[in-house]
Amino acid sequence: MGKKRKKTGSHRGLQVVTLCISTSMVLILLGMVVFSVLSARNLSAYVKENLTLTMILGEDMTTPEARKLCQDLGKKPYIHHLNFISKEQALQEQSREMGTDPSEFAGFNPFLGSIEVQLKADYANSDSIRWISKQLRKYPKISDLTYPQVLMDSVNSNLKKINLVLLVLAVLLTFVSFSLINNTVRLGVYARRFSIHTMKLVGASWGFIRRPFMRNAVLTGLLAAIIAIAVLAGGIYLLYSYEPDVMTVITWDVLAITGGAVLLFGIIITTLCSYFSVNKFLKMKASELYKI
Repeated sequence: MGKKRKKTGSHRGLQVVTLCISTSMVLILLGMVVFSVLSARNLSAYVKENLTLTMILGEDMTTPEARKLCQDLGKKPYIHHLNFISKEQALQEQSREMGTDPSEFAGFNPFLGSIEVQLKADYANSDSIRWISKQLRKYPKISDLTYPQVLMDSVNSNLKKINLVLLVLAVLLTFVSFSLINNTVRLGVYARRFSIHTMKLVGASWGFIRRPFMRNAVLTGLLAAIIAIAVLAGGIYLLYSYEPDVMTVITWDVLAITGGAVLLFGIIITTLCSYFSVNKFLKMKASELYKI
């Protein structure tokens, strides 16, 4: 009798370990998708906010006037960053790149001052830029305004495609994850279907029968989520070790949301699957238990 109980206990322990490992693997995949979607969003904002509109200043605009203009522009809701380049600074930069001073040949500084404008990500699209460029051209002593229209359209188009693919992948993987975890949990409950029926015969309520299964499901989901988070954290650390600049895209918000999503999904999905699986066997008659 003791050997039989020991064998049953070890069998159940193996089922718990199997459920925990399989759930962890599914949560790791789910966490990778959540992480990729959030990182792609940040990457999209980073790329858009680094696209530059260049305001060419008129010859008669002085440096104090240009700095005052920068202060006024900095108050606009669509401005992310401004960089004023004076005529003297432009001459120095070009002289350094060319290896010679163009003013020595021309007899004057041939370069004009400029203001490099970087927009907030929400405004870095064709419609907004057309409206913003009209507003910027209204300022006096602005001789011209240039921006990479083709590049911006290409970036926005590619980012939309990437976000759509990641969204579809996230939905599909969520469905697959639910199915895999549900099947694994159902197998564990299936092995104890006769115990469930026995408790029904002795008058135990459905809530009383479900309680240990639900408790085990929560603990299993929590443990699986912790394992998945640890694996994901290790992968992110290796990525950071290889390329430290990646932290400009991988923010603490991304890490917190990814970890929270994995934790909640791990607990909720195992609990729901256990609830529905136990209910299924609670509704069955004794004769039906032998046919499945």
